[in-house]
Amino acid sequence: MATIALARGIPAPECLPVEELADCARAAVERDGTSVLSYGPVGGYAPLREWIAERHGVAPERVLLTNGSLQGFVFLAQRFAGARVLVEQPTYDRPLKILRALGTEVVQLPMDDQGLDPDAVADALANGPRPAFLYTIPTFQNPSGRTLSTERRRRLVEIARDHQLLVLEDDPYGLVRFEGTAPPSLFELEGGTHVAYSSSFSKTIAPGLRVGYFILPPELERELEAAAVATYITPVLLGQATVYEFLRRGNFDPNLRRVQDLLRLRRDAMLEALEAELSGLAEWRRPEGGYFLWLDLPQEIVASDLLANAEEAGVTFVDGRDFGGAPNTARLAYSYVSPDEVREGVRRLAAQVVAVPA
Repeated sequence: MATIALARGIPAPECLPVEELADCARAAVERDGTSVLSYGPVGGYAPLREWIAERHGVAPERVLLTNGSLQGFVFLAQRFAGARVLVEQPTYDRPLKILRALGTEVVQLPMDDQGLDPDAVADALANGPRPAFLYTIPTFQNPSGRTLSTERRRRLVEIARDHQLLVLEDDPYGLVRFEGTAPPSLFELEGGTHVAYSSSFSKTIAPGLRVGYFILPPELERELEAAAVATYITPVLLGQATVYEFLRRGNFDPNLRRVQDLLRLRRDAMLEALEAELSGLAEWRRPEGGYFLWLDLPQEIVASDLLANAEEAGVTFVDGRDFGGAPNTARLAYSYVSPDEVREGVRRLAAQVVAVPA
């Protein structure tokens, strides 16, 4: 029996535009090979920096291309190592591990269906040492799938301005929207003085290209660029040039619509299966986009124990405690496997939930 991976927050293989990217890589080398196959500016491939800068209405010098957005987070975390950092509860597990490994005091702040509670941010600022920054994933959050409401976005921006608080808005999923209207980003609302913005092309083109980016206040951009120089001398220019060629050809929007359609089918399959198998036993919310759904299991269920049984039954998920969640929570990813596998995976998981004594 093959294992169904509801733990993998990566795009399904059919989401990847393999043939077009191969042609784009070839064209990039033929057009600009002596540059992209050599050492280059650590800030990244200039045409791509300019494309991103124009899209976000900033100067290209404020854009730092990184080998995936997580590497940029590492540079930022190292810059403030040992300080106090505010994050959501739950939040993406990789930044949690990075911050804690650097001796950072991590303060997790509560969320609800409207996202991060701004009052909790204000309370944290009023009590304890001044935080170095707030890390937030406001749109289709990993792991919860929640989206911060527009009203709360405006309130959070006010807090950032009033308290001179640096906010890192991590937005890898925002364009992977299936329905509804996109709220303004924190970066757009605030203007980019106190809000730094990060994203990547991992969820919209391909993760293996390792092309992420940050838009930073000028002084912080220079500091992180210096950290990049000290780490890898030159970025992966071929990957960045391949992404730029893909964009230059006008492929981004049609490919994004294709990805949205493929993942919408998987999201819908998971919602339908959960309703059929776990209605009345667990709680979840309908994400309007992204890769993930957050499952609140009955209080008597410990997700780590459930995971061990589920793995034996041929399905995997991620224990909510990895993200700072409660013991009875789990993250389900619908992005990787087929709709039929999603349905079967939920069926296998539900059988293990039902088998737990009340």
